[in-house]
This record gives sequence, C-alpha cells and structure tokens, in this order.
Amino acid sequence: MKFILPFVFLTLTLSAFAQTKDGERETANTATTHINTEIAIIPEPVSIDKKAGHFILPENVLIYTNKPLEVKQSTAFLQERIATATGYYVGTTTTSAHSGTTIKLLLTEKTDALIGSEGYRLSVMPHQIIITANQPAGIFYGVQSLLQLLPKEIESKETIKDISWKIPCADITDYPRLKWRGMMFDVVRHFFTKDEVKQFIDNMVRYKYNLLHLHLTDDEGWRIEIKGYPKLTEVGAWNVKRTGSFGAFIPPKPDEPRDYGGFYTQEDIKELIAYAKERFVDIMPEVDVPGHSLAAIASYPELSCTPDAVNYKVRSGERIMDWSRGAPPLALVDNTLCPANEKVYVFLDTVVAQLAQLFPFPYLHMGGDEAPHNFWEKNPAITDLMKREGLKTMPEVQGYFERRLEKIVNKYGKKMMAWDEVLEGKIEQSTAIMNWRSTKYGKQAAETKHEVVMSPAEFVYLDYMQGDAISEPKVYASLRLNKTYEFEPVPEGVDPKYILGGQGNLWTEQIYTMRQVEYMVWPRAFAIAESVWSPKEKKNWNNFIARTELHFKRLDEADTKYSKAVYDPIFNVRRSGDKNLLVTLSTEIEGLDIYYSFDNSEPDRFYPKYKEPLVVPIDASLLKVITYRGKEPVGRMLTMPVDELNRRAGKK
Repeated sequence: MKFILPFVFLTLTLSAFAQTKDGERETANTATTHINTEIAIIPEPVSIDKKAGHFILPENVLIYTNKPLEVKQSTAFLQERIATATGYYVGTTTTSAHSGTTIKLLLTEKTDALIGSEGYRLSVMPHQIIITANQPAGIFYGVQSLLQLLPKEIESKETIKDISWKIPCADITDYPRLKWRGMMFDVVRHFFTKDEVKQFIDNMVRYKYNLLHLHLTDDEGWRIEIKGYPKLTEVGAWNVKRTGSFGAFIPPKPDEPRDYGGFYTQEDIKELIAYAKERFVDIMPEVDVPGHSLAAIASYPELSCTPDAVNYKVRSGERIMDWSRGAPPLALVDNTLCPANEKVYVFLDTVVAQLAQLFPFPYLHMGGDEAPHNFWEKNPAITDLMKREGLKTMPEVQGYFERRLEKIVNKYGKKMMAWDEVLEGKIEQSTAIMNWRSTKYGKQAAETKHEVVMSPAEFVYLDYMQGDAISEPKVYASLRLNKTYEFEPVPEGVDPKYILGGQGNLWTEQIYTMRQVEYMVWPRAFAIAESVWSPKEKKNWNNFIARTELHFKRLDEADTKYSKAVYDPIFNVRRSGDKNLLVTLSTEIEGLDIYYSFDNSEPDRFYPKYKEPLVVPIDASLLKVITYRGKEPVGRMLTMPVDELNRRAGKK
C-alpha cells in the first residue's frame, strides 16, 4: 500500500460549456441544454451534434456489419445487452441493403485520420443507427456510447417491460486523448476470484478503459502459479483470515489455520487475458520486488538477506512496518528480496520468463516501491556488494537490483515498468515509470525521458475514503470526487510524448468483497475515465456531476454498488476568539441544502437549515447533518461527535 499524508480538498467550479462537432466552443446555455437532455455520456465525447427527433428501437433488431469477423465481439456484446434488457429479437446480417437493418457497424475502407485507431463516429437518425471506425476497438467504444444513449433500463440484467426504447438523434465524433487508460486491481491483500476479475473488466469497459493492471504479489500473498516454485502458491497464497482494521490485527497464533487466500493457475491467467482481449483490454501483471515480498520469502527463505526469514509467515494484516519516520519505512520483519543474493536473480529469471510467455502486453510491472533499508544496512553481504560495485547509498543498492532485473525483463522481450521510487537509484532511462507519490515525480521522470504512466495518489487512489472519516471504513487519507476530477494526466511543461497515459489504483487492504470494490471505484472512476479519454478543454465539473447523477440511476439498474459521498457535507472546524467551536459546512455539489441538529435527533427539511458557521452548544455531544435537494433527501445522515470536532480543532 502506498502511504501518503491526507489531502485538503477544494471544490472545482468551472463555467458550463460544450463543443460543436467541429470542436468549437458553444455557449454556456448550450452546455446546460446538453446536461438536461437525454445525452449524458461518460467519458464526455469529443463532439456531440444534437439533432431533432428520436430513433425508436423496433422489436426485431437487425445488426449489419461489413466485416463480421473483425467486429464479432462488439456485435455479440450489443446483441446480448439489447436482448437481455428489452426482450427483443436481435439478429445479424451481412446484406447491407436489407430493408430491416436497424444498426450498422462499419469499419472504414479508407482510414479516417481524425478518429485514429480507437475512435468512432456515431450517427443516430430517426430510422437507423450507424457506427463507423477504423479499427474494431473503435466500434466497441461506439457501442458503449450507444448503450448510454438508451434509457437507463438497458443496464438491467432482466427484461424490462413497458419501456419506450428511444434514442435521441445525434451525430457524435469521439476518440481518446491518451492510449493508456488503466485501472489497477490489487488481488493480493484480499483475493478475488477469476469470475470477480472478469466482473471488474466488464465494469471498466463501459467507460472505455483499456488496461487492467493486476497487482499479483505482495506481503499478503502470491497469486500466480510459477512452475518450478510450487511453494509460492502452496505456502505463499494463504494467510489467516482477519476482519476489522487492516494493519492493526493481532499476530496470528501458531495453531490458526492458514486457509484464507487463493491464486490463479497459468490456465486461469490465459483465460483472463483472452476474456479481456475480447473487450479490448490488455492486462499488465505486477510482481512487486524487492520490497513487499514477504509471501515469496515465507515460501523460500533463502531469497532473503536475513537468517531469521526461516521463521517468517505470510502476512495476515498484522503490523510489519514502522511508518512513524516517513518513507522508506523501518521494517519490523525483512520483507525484501536480497540484492546481494544470486539465488534471487535465478528466481526472478524464472518468474519473468513465465510472465513474459503468459502476458502478451509489452510491459511487465516489477514494483520497486517502499523497500525498507534497515535490514540491508546491517547485512554483511550488502556491505560487500556496495564495496564491489562502488555503491554509496541504499537507493543505489536498490538501483543495482533494478538494473539487473531490467536486463532479465529485456532478455525475454519485455519492457520493465516500476513505481517512481526507483528514480532514486540511478536506473536505466529505458525503465518506464508509474508515478504515484506526487505529480512532481512523474514530471521528473518525463523530463529525464522515461516513459510515464500517471497515477498520483492525491488524485486517483481509489482505496482512500470518499467522504468524511465518520462515514467510511477508516483509511489514512481521503479523496473526494471533485478532487479526482481535477486529475490532469499530462503535467504542464512536460513533453506529452513521454506520457503513456493515466490510471486509477485500487488497493484492497480494507476491501473484503466485490460490493465494496464497486463502492470504492464508482463514481471516482467516472472522473478518471474523463481525464484520460476526453479533451482537456471539455472537462467541466457541473456538467460532469449532472451526467454522474444520471449514471447513478444506471448503476442502480445494473445492481452495481457505488458511493453517494459526493452528496455529503464537508466539515471544517476551528475555534473562535472566545474558544468556542465553529463548524463550517459546505458541499461538493451546488444547489444542496444542509439541515442539522444538536439535540441527538435526526434532522429533516423542517429542522434548521445551515446558513452560517455553527457555534456548538456547550453541552452538545452530537452534530447530525443531512443534505436535501428541494424536498428530497440526497445525502446520508451523518453523525459527528463533538469530541471529534474538538479533536480536529485542536486543544482549547
């Protein structure tokens, strides 16, 4: 897990705008019209030209494709989605002149330079729908936008009766801003099954993500079969089940069963890769070394520098690091592979060889983050290595490890990617960097001509709390939706050719189920999708939040869980000159009213409305608040203890 200080959140307020199909800016009034119509696509397309009228979906739908083999995935996807929700017949034809053709999926005969390899043009007319693209991926993304134009009930997994399946007429031109549009899924801290990973992929592609970064190894487990090292999954894939606050669990007792976990066989991995590829998603594996390697060391102690490693066990959530002095942490147990041990490089050669054979994607992510140095500092083998190689610092020791590892990765025809800490160790320029600690490290990497994927924690760490800590499973930092929407994947002043793209990262220490996965991802992944797909100048918070609220209804139809924390008030507390507590309340969304009580009862819209900073009554123990839009409650009932307000305000 990446540790970073909590952040202050500022509401982004921009004037409403839209674009014509030629990319020119329209008036604010036109943008407002777009918000209030049926067109609410996420991520926002490059251009939307709204037309008069609607296309009414007939009960017999016929899909024509000019190159059926190349777009069979999109055709099958569209057939299944329409047929499931509507109950209509959905067939296909290869005869373009067929009188009953409803939807045409057309690959261009001559390349359309504007839309590139993943773009599309979508034309909805009163009597027909046409999607054109240069490549099959563009057809697939056009289908996603088409489905978002249908009524929200199209998301249902059951047939819905008595719905007018109409689509607003429009011409849409769309293509991605960046080629790397990723989501990282940590399947180590809590194991998620093959079918759950498929479910994660299915939800990603609805919003035009194309890269799944699978975090496969860490202190809590080794999740991928490696032939020749059976203990990695016999021992390394299992720990003791604990429930509660990760990092604060009591150490497992010797007699507690180590039966919580799991792993993917190589056949499972092949199946996942094929499943993703059908949906135009690449999978990049991550094996996190030299730190975060306790599961590997518990399986094969000889990979460690530390003799006591023979007694190590896979972590079950107990405390193993001391972060009190910041990064890098002080390790309480040595969770690092030993850079001075040749057995480590033999091991990594085997692992990388099998990863390279399994995963077609050109990059292998090899971790490199948060490696503690305190065990290295007192190890004679490390001291000898430093003398032999002329290394002066521990980051240089890790740099030596990373350079040797990259040679192994390159030997098997792959490019190495690593977290941005590796910049401190004089790594090769050819190492691609995944930025997480701060945008400045991504800028630094690009300025030194490394390829970079931007995923700075302050904007895109989806394990962070989405609302106030009193309302969320506690994590050490918060990240509200409006802050995520500020994510800019191409930092100002860098050459954009070095920015591969951006992604959101979901670490799962405190995430136990797929329902909680969904809750943590949505709607913040809407914001990230828009940052990596849509033109920068089209980003507009008010427009985005209006579309997001419409997509909440779609998620409801799909039985997908999501967070409504965006409706919750934001608490700011200070002390007045006479030492009284003053509470200021604000909201991310405009137009909400906040009602409150100090008498322990639950307020509604007939209670006092918040208008100015609240003075906390001397004997009050609880502040309860709720948000309304007009007569309807939209936020959660939040209960803020006065003791917590006092803590946040500091000493009297």
